[in-house]
Order: sequence, then C-alpha cells, then structure tokens
Amino acid sequence: MRTSFRLASAPARAAAVLSVALLAAACGSDASEEPAGGAAGATGSSGGSTASSGAFPVTVDTAFGPVEVEEEPQRVVALGWSDAETALALGVEPVGASDWLGFGGDGVGPWAEDLYTESPEIISTLEPELEAIAALEPDLILDTRSDGTQERYDALEQIAPTVGIPEGGESYATTWQQQLDLVGEALGRTEEADQLEADVEQSLADAAEANPQFDGATVAVGARTAEEWGAYTSGDSRVQLMEALGFEQSAQVEELATDTFYVPVSSEQLELLDADLTVVFPIFVEASTITDDPLFQALPSVQDGRSVVLEDQTLLNAFSSGDALGIQYAVENAVPLFAEAVPAS
Repeated sequence: MRTSFRLASAPARAAAVLSVALLAAACGSDASEEPAGGAAGATGSSGGSTASSGAFPVTVDTAFGPVEVEEEPQRVVALGWSDAETALALGVEPVGASDWLGFGGDGVGPWAEDLYTESPEIISTLEPELEAIAALEPDLILDTRSDGTQERYDALEQIAPTVGIPEGGESYATTWQQQLDLVGEALGRTEEADQLEADVEQSLADAAEANPQFDGATVAVGARTAEEWGAYTSGDSRVQLMEALGFEQSAQVEELATDTFYVPVSSEQLELLDADLTVVFPIFVEASTITDDPLFQALPSVQDGRSVVLEDQTLLNAFSSGDALGIQYAVENAVPLFAEAVPAS
C-alpha cells in the first residue's frame, strides 16, 4: 500500500462545478424500486466475477498519463460520480465508494443496490478522506468522473493506482461511455463493458425509433431551487440523454453556456425554458414550487401540455445519474412521459 497524504481543499472552480452537479442530483431515492438492469457477471464475496482470461497486466490511458494495473484488482475503491454503479454493472463490488446523489445505504440507486452482497465503506465526495481510503487497502482507485485536478489525483495515486478522468477530459464531464471504457479496462472487463454500452445504445435507439416525433424537436432542461431557476447546457448528461433520444438542445439556452453545464435563469428570463418540450425538476423544494409558479404556467410549452415536471425522486436520480444502469431506468420510465407531452402527429 502506498503512503497517504492530506488532500488540500478543492479549487474554487471545481467546487463551483460540483455544487452545480449536486444541485442537479437532488438527494434521496425510493429503495422499493427494482433495478433497471443487471451486472454483466455474477458477483462474489471476493469482490466480483473473474476478469477476462489473460487481461492483466493492463494499461489505462488517462488525463494524467498511462496507469498500469498489474493484476486483477481485488479491493476497488470507487470515488468518481457513478464509478461504483459502473463497477457493479461489470460484476465488481467496490469495498469503498462515494455517494454523489445522496442515496444513503450503499450509496447507489435502486437500479444497482441489489448488486452488492457486502456493503461498502462510504467515502465523502468533494474531499475524500484519504486515511479512510488507505485503511481499506485498495489495489485500485476509480475516480473517472470528478473534479479532475492534479492535486486530487496525486493524493489518491499515493495510496493505490488511480484511474482518473479520460485524456482531454474536464471536471465532471466524463461521459457514461468513457466511464465504461475506463472502468472496463481497469477491471479487465472490456468485453462486458462493450456489451453493456451496446445494450444501452440499443435501448436509446429503440426509444428514438419508437418516437419519431422526438427527432429534431427542441428541448430545454431546467431545475428550480429555493433561490432560482436554472438550465442545463450541452455537455450535461441530462441534455446528452435527450439528444440521444433525438431531441435538439434549445439554442436560446445554449447561448447562455459558460464553462459549466448549468446556468442560472432569472424569473424574468424564464421564457428561455420554452421549447418543443420543457423538462424541469425541483431541487430541495416541493414540485408545487414549479407548478404553482405563474411565470412557469405562462410558458407556451406548459400551456400546450408540452412540459414534464419530474417529481418522482427515483426517476429524477436516474435521469441525473449519467451512468449506464441509471440511463436504462430513465429510458424505461421517463420516455413514456416525454412521449405523452410530445405525441406523434
């Protein structure tokens, strides 16, 4: 095991990006729901199914250079957003994981919680407790979707080989496909990762084909907090999901884009959320904060019934998860709501 050092506070910009991401999440989940998909391999008490024969050693290319994984990892700590869900989907149970969406329990959504046979140690998100991570004696750390700073990587890499954000990646911008590729390579499960990616892509393609009215229709994805409205821009996983279904990102929202994937929208600007389909959700407020707002009610898309307010916490978390299993759950449960709001002509 490598030597652990104290991790200093995250840079202001990374903290700002993360605060936006956490706002988008809206904590909590309904553990009674069934998972949307299963693991690619049967898990066991040693931490997962056997990796592909002859897979190791492997080299994973990251933004911080190549990472060598000499042997099949037995004790994986998954710190990045959705890293734990991704590992579980490939048949590996992390011994430590971060709960980015505030699920509680094992720190994953109901689409993945049944994939654990032994609960992981929950590690904080923005500034993970390095001593707690080191105590788990990991032989691999996954941090593929995080602030992506050199400081964070250097601190984690001193504990164990760390697979960080992808080459050319930015803070919290790792796509679910890139995450599957990185985690699959590091765990020696590239075949399973490729199959799961193909399955998710197929489910998205099937949903788009079943709803040709989505093709070319504009969409605005927004949120309401106690303080303000906001909108999501290209690069955000929610917008990417809608684009995969055939929708086009609202040009008037995109004009507001900055170096983050979320922009505040004042009440006076609320008409920016008008589109062929408006998708919004509450963050730490009641859904009535949205539905009872006269300015929201005045939007043409709302008056025409072309809006969806995501109130169900489990569905909202799946829509915000940006991981393969969460996307499958969202496709199964959110697409019918979108189709009702934008019916075929």
